[in-house]
Amino acid sequence: MKWQGRRGSSNIEDRRRSGGARRAGGIGGIAGVLILLAGWYFGVDTSQFVDLGGGSVQSGGSAEITAEDERAAEFVSVTLADTEDVWTDIFARQVGQPYTPPTLVLFKGQTRSACGGATAATGPFYCPPERKAFLDTEFFVTLDQRLGASGDFAAAYVVAHEIAHHVQNELGILGQVNQLRSQMSEADSNAMSVRVELQADCFSGIWTRAAQERFGSLVRGDIAEAMNAAAQIGDDTLQRNAGQRVQPHTFTHGTSAQRQRWFQRGLESGNIADCDTFSTNQL
Repeated sequence: MKWQGRRGSSNIEDRRRSGGARRAGGIGGIAGVLILLAGWYFGVDTSQFVDLGGGSVQSGGSAEITAEDERAAEFVSVTLADTEDVWTDIFARQVGQPYTPPTLVLFKGQTRSACGGATAATGPFYCPPERKAFLDTEFFVTLDQRLGASGDFAAAYVVAHEIAHHVQNELGILGQVNQLRSQMSEADSNAMSVRVELQADCFSGIWTRAAQERFGSLVRGDIAEAMNAAAQIGDDTLQRNAGQRVQPHTFTHGTSAQRQRWFQRGLESGNIADCDTFSTNQL
């Protein structure tokens, strides 16, 4: 992915130098990843159950910022700026209303959000009440080494997916869905969550197409990186990798094939209307 030399976003709230302690012990490996992913996108702090870092503990106070941290922060800032330019244009052309970009909170170790505790273990997530996305850049290491999704564009897909949840919020979709889910059974609520996540994947595909048209930022292999990332975090793949029986009624994000299919649909279409995951029986 070509990203160096472009503008970075001013909508970054950098909390990395006020990181706090991480818990020792806990669940690691694939089981830990499953619990980690359960907290994604919903603002649920699962870090007390998960140890993806070998059980080490960081003391409170200022967190050390490495050169790799700074590179990741710069990458996130440019990617976020790309989403701002792309969605501002798409909203003007397809929605007929202005797009208000979110704030992205960078942290290291842990921080707080209106949706609960945010730690490296929870993974990136979007908090609708604050209209903020939260990201510990250390997660990119997890994405690469634990989930098998390497490359700059795999990381860009993660950022684009979280911003896609903000797009859903801007369009009023998240509010409607949350109201419906509060009246549903657990299984039906899970099924509705799948549709939310697949639409965000479709929106990520729209962003990818528009970013390429606007910036020429893609290089050979980038789409494959995004498709691999989508596959690695499919519910069925995660359950199989954990040695578990695949249980569709527990899915909250969609299968690997579904996530890839909806990303591809957004990539090929470029139209918000083609990402309606709520009125189709063919997910």
